Amino acid sequence: MKNHMLTNQANKEIDLTDSLERISTQIFSTPAEGAKWVAQQVALLMRAKADAGEHCVLGLATGSTPKLLYAELVRLHREEGLSFRHVIAFNLDEYYPIEKDALQSYNRFMKTQLFDKVDIDPSNCFIPDGEVPKEKIKEHCADYERMIALVGGIDLQILGIGVNGHIGFNEPGSSIHSKTRMVSLENSTRLANAYEFQGMSDVPRLALTMGISTILKAKKIILMGWGNTKAPVIQKAVEGDVTESVPASLLQTHDDATFVMDEQAASQLTRFKSPWLTGEIEWTPKMMKKAVVDMALHLEKPILSLTNNDYNEYGLSDLLVEKGDAYEINLQVFYAMRDTITGWPGGKPNAVIPAHPERSEPYPKRCLIFSPHPDDDIISMGGTFQRLHDQGHDVHVAYQTSGNIAVTDEFVTRFLDFAVGFEEMFARDSKPARDVLSEARAFLKNKKSNQVDTEDIRAIKGLIRRCEAAATCRYVGIKEEGIHFLNLPFYETGAIEKAPMSEEDIRITVDLLRKVKPQQVYAAGDLADPHGTHRVCLDIVFEALRRIKADGDAWIKDCWLWLYKGAWQEWDISEIEMAVPMSPDQVRKKRFGIFIHQSQKDTVPFQGSDAREFWQRAEDRNAHTAELYAQLGLTRYAAMEAFVRWTY
Repeated sequence: MKNHMLTNQANKEIDLTDSLERISTQIFSTPAEGAKWVAQQVALLMRAKADAGEHCVLGLATGSTPKLLYAELVRLHREEGLSFRHVIAFNLDEYYPIEKDALQSYNRFMKTQLFDKVDIDPSNCFIPDGEVPKEKIKEHCADYERMIALVGGIDLQILGIGVNGHIGFNEPGSSIHSKTRMVSLENSTRLANAYEFQGMSDVPRLALTMGISTILKAKKIILMGWGNTKAPVIQKAVEGDVTESVPASLLQTHDDATFVMDEQAASQLTRFKSPWLTGEIEWTPKMMKKAVVDMALHLEKPILSLTNNDYNEYGLSDLLVEKGDAYEINLQVFYAMRDTITGWPGGKPNAVIPAHPERSEPYPKRCLIFSPHPDDDIISMGGTFQRLHDQGHDVHVAYQTSGNIAVTDEFVTRFLDFAVGFEEMFARDSKPARDVLSEARAFLKNKKSNQVDTEDIRAIKGLIRRCEAAATCRYVGIKEEGIHFLNLPFYETGAIEKAPMSEEDIRITVDLLRKVKPQQVYAAGDLADPHGTHRVCLDIVFEALRRIKADGDAWIKDCWLWLYKGAWQEWDISEIEMAVPMSPDQVRKKRFGIFIHQSQKDTVPFQGSDAREFWQRAEDRNAHTAELYAQLGLTRYAAMEAFVRWTY
């Protein structure tokens, strides 16, 4: 019997998928699913502690990452009776100096996201104090450590991860022995958090944070990471060496730490990026394309120059065994990449091209471009936008939000100065504009960090962006009836924090889709947008199309959805299904179209971790895509815009 059991174990296939990961990981399709799983772990612990008559001590994080978690915990409280009465909460960090009620303070964040929505005792909520006098910082930090120890330590610590690997505000180089203290924030961290402020200059340079030693003393740790921007650092933290230069990697030394991420954040892990290195896989055309393109770029060789020896040394010997000689594989992948390139994004009329990304018929097509902000259309697909119009298609643009929070206060008064001057020149009574200007100047002069703009100022900022968007459409040649301003309600909070997607957002989008009945839809698939607007806008488009399809509208059967990426990132080269090349003249024309958006020129509000202006990002990204195609042995173009088709 014993020998029989050993034989069965030997024959059983060993799963090596996560063999290169040095820390436990949980990977989910979406951030919402991941956050729900984490919330269940928190709820299980809270209920177990309550049943035992004990306090549950939680270490909590701030920033964009835990918002979905807190929303789910609030739901569990309201709908399933999860009580926080016995919870003691210690927050990781806080900016310094900052007022407690400032819009960007983590004290305010925790109240609005969680504490004010559940039954936690306010006296059990501890957050580093951004108002404490500087001479008392060391004493305040030591007291914070003592309070954590006094309640028996943290039972569960929730973490996010910065693009440079920081946890809390423990920047690269932080000692594994560090405790709660004041720290200086790296420029990359300040840039990443700039979306919360009006500009980079407003982001505090200092912060108070729990130390890495404090974090590692927690009995259990869960770190969350969402989106492509976190993928490179998550790979380092999970699969790389333990090093203080990547603070999150120090969690490998903890006995009960788990990384929870969505598929995008996990995309750089070996099991996803190079799955052929972790065990047997199914060699689909898509997987073969990914492997060969990755190898060619890594070896800096054109696809058609790859040899059998290259395949063997790169870990692709199984592909050779299954598919045959390198030459045949090279040809198949080369043709697949070649066929993504087209100067006819709407399909080439009167031509039969079986491998073309788009259909030749119908021609002309009705095309609907969804632009989350009033400049995403020209920034992300300006060359394609122009081609669709020039090639005779009926092009419509839907600006999903007003984009008003991305207009600086100074630009408002400049715009009103023009309005007053215009009225003085051409109107008899200039009092109304003067009154608005006077009120706006007075408000903006005394505007506090925790104040939302007045309704008039928000309307003016929205008008500025609306005028710029309409001017861009006219520049391309779009007729007035093809310009649609949706002003989706979820965006109109007046603050950086947006409301969730609503039924009204979906209804507005459904109505427009049914009015236009497009054969092509373009939408922003770039989920790295730091303030989340792109994510919500895309979800609204997905849901609107899903409902129309469920209702059986006939036209939806002939409607294709293409996703572009915005100013934050680009598709992986192996994912691209349509690449639209641009000449140097077309690149310049796109640049001039972006320049029309003067309110976004020179200084970029909420720019994230990238200090370049949007036109620079777009040109660099488009040129890089073209360069990658050239490196693979395909035609060299000045620039390329990339798209992936989405099946709904």
